[in-house]
Amino acid sequence: MRYRLFEERLAWLEKDEGGFDQFTQSYQSYGVQMQLGGGLLFREWAPGAHALFLTGDFNAWEKLSNPFTPKAFGKWELSLPPKADGSPAIQHLSKLKLVIKTKDGEYLFRISPWAKYVTKTLDSVTYDWIHWDPPHPYKHQHQRPLRPRCLRIYEAHVGIASPREEIASYKNFTLDVLPRVKDLGYNCIQLMAVLEHAYYASFGYQVTNFFAASSRFGTPDDLKALVDEAHSLGITVLLDMVHSHASSNTEDGLNHFDGTDSCFFHAGSRGEHSHWGSRLFNYGSWEVSRFLLSNLRWWVDEYGFDGFRFDGITSMLYHHHGIGVSFSGSYSDYFGMHVDEDAVVHLMLSNYTLHKLYPECITIAEDVSGMPGLCRPIQEGGLGFDYRLAMAVPDKWIQILKEVKDEDWDMWNIVHTLTNRRRGEDSICYAESHDQALVGDKSLAFWLMDKEMYTNMSTLIAMTPVIDRGMQLHKLIRLLTHSLGGEGYLNFMGNEFGHPEWLDFPRKGNNESYRYARRQFNLVDTEHLRYRQLYAFDRDMNHAEDEYGWLSSGLAVVSTLDQADKVIVFERAKLLFIFNFHPSISYSHYRVAVQHAGKYKILLNSDEVQYGGHGRIQQDTEFCSEPLAFRNRPNSFLVSFISVTTQPVPPSASRGQRQ
Repeated sequence: MRYRLFEERLAWLEKDEGGFDQFTQSYQSYGVQMQLGGGLLFREWAPGAHALFLTGDFNAWEKLSNPFTPKAFGKWELSLPPKADGSPAIQHLSKLKLVIKTKDGEYLFRISPWAKYVTKTLDSVTYDWIHWDPPHPYKHQHQRPLRPRCLRIYEAHVGIASPREEIASYKNFTLDVLPRVKDLGYNCIQLMAVLEHAYYASFGYQVTNFFAASSRFGTPDDLKALVDEAHSLGITVLLDMVHSHASSNTEDGLNHFDGTDSCFFHAGSRGEHSHWGSRLFNYGSWEVSRFLLSNLRWWVDEYGFDGFRFDGITSMLYHHHGIGVSFSGSYSDYFGMHVDEDAVVHLMLSNYTLHKLYPECITIAEDVSGMPGLCRPIQEGGLGFDYRLAMAVPDKWIQILKEVKDEDWDMWNIVHTLTNRRRGEDSICYAESHDQALVGDKSLAFWLMDKEMYTNMSTLIAMTPVIDRGMQLHKLIRLLTHSLGGEGYLNFMGNEFGHPEWLDFPRKGNNESYRYARRQFNLVDTEHLRYRQLYAFDRDMNHAEDEYGWLSSGLAVVSTLDQADKVIVFERAKLLFIFNFHPSISYSHYRVAVQHAGKYKILLNSDEVQYGGHGRIQQDTEFCSEPLAFRNRPNSFLVSFISVTTQPVPPSASRGQRQ
């Protein structure tokens, strides 16, 4: 049924719009378009408007002097010839506004939905539409990197990417953060809050202007330079895309754009998200489809993005938006009248467009419901995403740290959560993302070490029991998640080194403070702080994965899952992973099963001193597979939190040789 609806919609596009390629590049014909000879053509869709006008700096803000001509299907056009000297009728960085006369005779000032640049002055509460037509636009210098075999994502927010109490810039991210991402071994960044949003504290999830890169971080050319530099480093760049809803702002958003409560959205209560206070798109609308599909292509074509993480997919898939619904896993949860077929077809069209025109494009779905087929090919009846986010995993870690004593950790439940994913549908796994860093919750590091992170993270003083436990568990949780949990891995910026504070944007409740809306990379740069040790472990974990590729090697084979001993052992990518989560017992000559006979050499050991460990196992230690021994000197305290990644070495190889 879904595939038939998709085929019908695609066939209509091919027949009535000159092909889906042209339809999905409507950003080249809507909004402001430069014409041959220097003229400008303006095209808008405002079906509820009685009349439409353009005003701005160019006509001294005369409201009605430049009227649009009505066209079929609620479209409007205005042509402005060049000036007498041949220069454009509207200069670069000039302010503009659409004036919409409603059918009730009211005049509304609006920003074009296709606006490419909007800014706000300090003394203003709304954004201004700025005509962006630089005389020397930025040109990309570097080719896109090849699609990564194993996706290691660094989730990042440009505005908080600085230790300073301010809104950081695209330029700051390019100069200061991209080199760190490269050093850490992440091959992909996922940029949040890029689409313009009037309310900074919304984390970018209340989008007002879908074609405009947020001006609070810099200019469009600054963002293009960021993407270009990432590509020069071999880093893939994904954009956090919010097509699940839109801001309810009117003067600088899409809401009531043409004076009606519909236009881009469903009318009435169906067009309102009761929990988010935002507007919901009408995905069955021809022009909404044009707008959103063209929006995807705009960010790929104009800025060079390599793919998207689609936010809020659950809200799109169901008429109930996932509100108050507990998904049991039964197929009745995913198929029936409660599923929004228009939204499903729209997502299929989105993935079809991106993968057909950009074969290397990556799409990731944020869905808490577990919709079957979400990441299966469209021709199979799937929705066509490449990955889904494994959202149950971070919730499980937080739940364990909040509610369960160390001695009561359930090894089976942990492994089940990490491996419980739909076969044939790839997942991005993570121990924590930006969701767990937000104020009201705590990051893993903060749950583990709390206030001692402010006083006892120096290597110049003895490690306290709390810091010892926290450091070791922080490493084990991340390595176990990385190696067992999915086909891709994600980390939120700063969490790799155990950022000591939550994330809270300036708002009235905190006196508009930027103290917690920043990432303190200076902690990593201070040599005597233990944050540096967590950073080093995260870096070497990623580089080990890059060398051996466990994320793309298929599911792990768990050979030991001992609840009493708190030991987990599994093999993946011809590597042997051994974890001891027991809070007080260390083991000597611990026997585990292995698939490959021979000698094993440690590749990554969380107990190394450089990672904040105790150095009880030497890096050149070898294990023999008959029996393979997990060796550790007994210790009465929490030093038994040891994880090792080992690789078999053929018996004929020389001691210490890495194969």
